[in-house]
Amino acid sequence: MRLIYLFLIFMTLSACKNDNETGGYTTPDLKLTSNRMTPEILWSFGRVGTPAVAPDGEKAVYGITYFNKDENRSYSDLYLMNISDGKSIRLTNTADNEHSAGWTPDGKRITFMKKGQLWEMDTDGERLQQITEIEGGIDGYLYAPDMSRIAYFKGVQLEPNIHDIYPDLPKANARLINSQVYRHWDNWVEEYSHIFIADYSNSATIKGGDDIMKGEKWESPVRPFGGAESLCWSPDSKSLIYTSRKKYGIEYATSTNTDLYAYDLSSGDTRNLTEGMLGYDNHPVISPDGKWLAWESMERDGYEADKVRLFVMDLESGNKQDFTKAFDQNVSSLVWSQDNKTIWFISDYHATEEIYSLNITTGEISKHTEGVHDYTSVAPVGNMLLATKMSMSKPTEIYKVDPVTGNDEELSFVNKSLLDQLQMGKVEKRWVKTTDNKEMLVWMIFPPDFDADKKYPAILYCSGGPQSTVSQFWSYRWNFQMMAANDYIIVAPNRRGLPGFGQEWNEQISGDYSGQNMKDYLSAIDDAKKEPYIDENRLGCVGASYGGYSVYYLAGHHDKRFKAFISHAGIFDLKMQYYTTEEMWFANWDMGGAPWDKVNKTAQRTFANSPDLFAGNWDTPILVIHGQKDFRIDASQGMAAFNVARMRGVPAQYLYFPEESHWVLGCQNGILWQRTFFAWLDKWLK
Repeated sequence: MRLIYLFLIFMTLSACKNDNETGGYTTPDLKLTSNRMTPEILWSFGRVGTPAVAPDGEKAVYGITYFNKDENRSYSDLYLMNISDGKSIRLTNTADNEHSAGWTPDGKRITFMKKGQLWEMDTDGERLQQITEIEGGIDGYLYAPDMSRIAYFKGVQLEPNIHDIYPDLPKANARLINSQVYRHWDNWVEEYSHIFIADYSNSATIKGGDDIMKGEKWESPVRPFGGAESLCWSPDSKSLIYTSRKKYGIEYATSTNTDLYAYDLSSGDTRNLTEGMLGYDNHPVISPDGKWLAWESMERDGYEADKVRLFVMDLESGNKQDFTKAFDQNVSSLVWSQDNKTIWFISDYHATEEIYSLNITTGEISKHTEGVHDYTSVAPVGNMLLATKMSMSKPTEIYKVDPVTGNDEELSFVNKSLLDQLQMGKVEKRWVKTTDNKEMLVWMIFPPDFDADKKYPAILYCSGGPQSTVSQFWSYRWNFQMMAANDYIIVAPNRRGLPGFGQEWNEQISGDYSGQNMKDYLSAIDDAKKEPYIDENRLGCVGASYGGYSVYYLAGHHDKRFKAFISHAGIFDLKMQYYTTEEMWFANWDMGGAPWDKVNKTAQRTFANSPDLFAGNWDTPILVIHGQKDFRIDASQGMAAFNVARMRGVPAQYLYFPEESHWVLGCQNGILWQRTFFAWLDKWLK
């Protein structure tokens, strides 16, 4: 059995105290009694947010979130950094979870959200002022460049609920549903996020604004993950550009066609800037001179994993140009240089996220960084870049990057004291030959103190998405160093159907869930188990979402390779998944069509290879994990898989979270997840 490192800590997050004067949260210096990661240590790391750079480029404000295990909650506070030397001061220390920090356009004040309202403060944390007092709170904001107005967004109820229809039944607890999408990811859809524009004066509290989408039964930002990055003001503050999918019901559920709309403040007119472009169009950014609009664009309607292109529009002529036709990679996190000549962005190449730039004049794309890491944001600051970066061995920190050399310098050091006490396992990149003679990148993560003369159990990691790259991500659930600290070797392949290796590699999985990518998984583990230090009789297989589907499928097809399985939020019955999921465009594209379409060979092949149809072959212990509020893959999928395993006489356990969704976000639930995960693997592999 694995060692339980006696919590390894003199004082863990559970022992951290509240600051009685402020109600804030103070983390002591944790003194570890071992150099191995534990769940408690993992949840002790500070989670660094993306820094917002001041207009003068000299300072940045950012958030850090810590979790208190005893209270089972998070505390988020704001910090101000001097970019030249990285020195930071703490601006807030309360129980209110300040977040979404930014700057007033004149750079004199720091803006942020707390308790559902917009606030401002001076750069020393003084003179706090509540800017909005909106009934029900707001979800995000954006200042007009001339500071005359603020755009904010919040939920608006546009359809009567059961109590509106029957006011004499105040205790009735029900929903009367007439159309799709009625639930999404982890929330019941009872409101539509609308954008409001309000006059701004730093001497008056904003009580309300004008709904620029009044009466429209669609939202902006677009659910489930859209935020303020989906909006941008024109530099002259005369118009606001926003993202919306202006469809309703079945059309909404089966389409990814979001467009960019320009709202003119003087006339009240709204114009579709991307009409005729059929896929996702999102994250608009306007050049400082107001001449150019750049955004992220997908080409095909209904395909949410299409190539993300970098489009630029001449706002005067309306001409659009795709600058990434010859660039077989995705783009994200677009930001303009102050001279209007360069767009900086992040792109995934061969399972790492690097910083790139586009020269608008020449159309040339340049790569600026290289390494075993993922950059997650970038912003130009003078002749340098301010960026955030993480890896499998280190959580996110803030860095200053030289775009000429690609060298970076850490500035934040939020987690240095913990990292200095921990020994991380070696991360190795391998290229493995697949069954169709392709080269596949596989990450191997080894235990600390790895000894090649010993035999270790190994875990095959099956990735989700399905089109989510196995890059150098740091996860607070699927943390490879956490697994390695428990003396497992992790095999993490970038199988077919993942970005970063060209669009052909990425798209192969669509309509072929049970095909080549399953062979790729087995190629990866079969190659790894040839190593003398891997015990081929102690192999496990784990994954979530599509990775959970992969576990269920492999459980019926693994030819006794594995001795233990763990599936989190996995698809067990593909037909039921098609009938119960909410984003129907996803099911239509990935599964190839509907179960009732008998002439559709792709769809029929998909459903004929549903994992539940092969459960009669299950003979290996399996742990099933699912959350009740998972509306992407309904919790009944996990229940069905567990029930079938038990009826088959296969050792099985079901970890059920009534309040969690597709993820596990609660602190104590997250620690419970880790403990259950390793207890199951240890039982069958050690």
